[in-house]
Amino acid sequence: MQPLRKLLLGSGLGLCLLLGSHYLVTRINLQPQFEAGQVIDQFNGVSVFYNGGVNQTFGRNLSVDGYNLGIRYQCVEFVKRYYFERFGHRMPEARGHAREFFDRSLADGQLNGARNLLQFANGSPTPPRAEDILVFGPSLLNPYGHVAIVSEVNAHMVAVVQQNAGPLLSSREALPYRLENGGLRIGDERVLGWLRRAEPAAASAPASAAQAGAARL
Repeated sequence: MQPLRKLLLGSGLGLCLLLGSHYLVTRINLQPQFEAGQVIDQFNGVSVFYNGGVNQTFGRNLSVDGYNLGIRYQCVEFVKRYYFERFGHRMPEARGHAREFFDRSLADGQLNGARNLLQFANGSPTPPRAEDILVFGPSLLNPYGHVAIVSEVNAHMVAVVQQNAGPLLSSREALPYRLENGGLRIGDERVLGWLRRAEPAAASAPASAAQAGAARL
């Protein structure tokens, strides 16, 4: 029993150390050159704020008339504020973690009623485009998921601008993709898909991924 007790004790101490380290890393500022609430980037005139530790929060951000923009300065707050400031868009479901932005029960291209946005899965024949919302699922160290705004799509990658991506990550990130089975698949398997306003999509139908690829040749 003695070796087993030592093993259990060592495992318990290791788990406590891991959890304690995760708690500290997600709640302290690892980039002291920035302060929480400081503007570190902007896209189309909408500011990206520094959050410090990824699990830090600084109160709820509300519009003048009370619309919930999210918890400062989390990733959700940025994408909701971006859509509100740019398009006057209000999501019917005003709350929810980033992972909840993507409804797995919907078929590709259907309206996500909770967000009032068209939803496309990663691998869709409808490729992402600038100002779409990219949705990431949860991971081992991030059970909440992540959301970002697409800033550019070119022949090699999908670029995003994001808030609170992580203590050592940039507000900008480039995600390589590949064309397969007539669709566009972003290589980061955490990407669930992208959301898009229905109004411009109705006015001008988006090109398929195959057409987009052909246009670049």
